[in-house]
Amino acid sequence: MMRIRERMLMAKILIIHGPNLGLLGEREPDIYGTFTLEEVNSELKYIASGNNVDIEFFQSDSEGDIVSKIGRAKDVIDIIIINPAGYTHTSVAIRDAIEASSLPAIEVHLSNIYAREEFRSKSLIAPVCCGQISGFGKDSYILALEAALKILNLS
Repeated sequence: MMRIRERMLMAKILIIHGPNLGLLGEREPDIYGTFTLEEVNSELKYIASGNNVDIEFFQSDSEGDIVSKIGRAKDVIDIIIINPAGYTHTSVAIRDAIEASSLPAIEVHLSNIYAREEFRSKSLIAPVCCGQISGFGKDSYILALEAALKILNLS
């Protein structure tokens, strides 16, 4: 991506964890697993460190905070990986923020949203993303990071 080369700096990836993801390991472990958000972040940080990538993590239960974070990312981030969680199905504001940022984004879900309740099978976010990865537990994030590296021509 030209922007990275122009800055001659390490690529920067913003990983956004949406509502209730701070409860990983406690909340519905049969659906979301027994790992914690800190464990997910630690694994991603380890992978990124070997690929000359700087990762910033952000978790919020607030739609407005997520929208604001995306808006501030435009000039400092190269790609967004986002798990919008419950906002996947309801947030036009997050969708619009991603689109307005002009940043490439990858949507991530721990569970297979298409194998759950019918209302979960509609993502308002996916159409403004490069792609969506769901159903692989914490490996969904790892696969998204690998895809981000490819998009940024870093792998």
